[in-house]
Amino acid sequence: MDLRKLKTLIDLVSESNVSELEITEAEGKVRIVKGGGVPMVVQAPMVMPAAAAAVVPAPVVEAAAAPAAAPVSSETEPTGHAVKSPMVGTFYRAASPGAKPFVEIGSQVKEGQTICIIEAMKILNEIEADKSGTVTQVLCENGQAVEYGQPMLIIE
Repeated sequence: MDLRKLKTLIDLVSESNVSELEITEAEGKVRIVKGGGVPMVVQAPMVMPAAAAAVVPAPVVEAAAAPAAAPVSSETEPTGHAVKSPMVGTFYRAASPGAKPFVEIGSQVKEGQTICIIEAMKILNEIEADKSGTVTQVLCENGQAVEYGQPMLIIE
């Protein structure tokens, strides 16, 4: 994507009520997010092909370790309910860095109880349990980036 096309997209986002725009093309992906009224490019497309070529050997090495980890999560998911991230952001187990986590493994939770926080665009979103039960697994580390639909906790 050339610079003129990128500037046009940024101008369109700034002049409209759209808060986020993501475009995927053959040469890469661009995501423009408007925060505080000023749009900014979150991901530039030209970096993607070079990074992908540099990373190709790494997944091959990690592939041997991945199958060993995959059965553990696939065995636990059917026995419990996976609480999935409702948004993209940063996962936090507690309200502040020194505070006690909302839930631990073995904690009893009730539907509607706050179980974690996801920070997205400088806003802290309390995530509530969508099912009552016992927390059997915490799948995310504190401060880890999470994707939409990514399992964060297992409740049985």
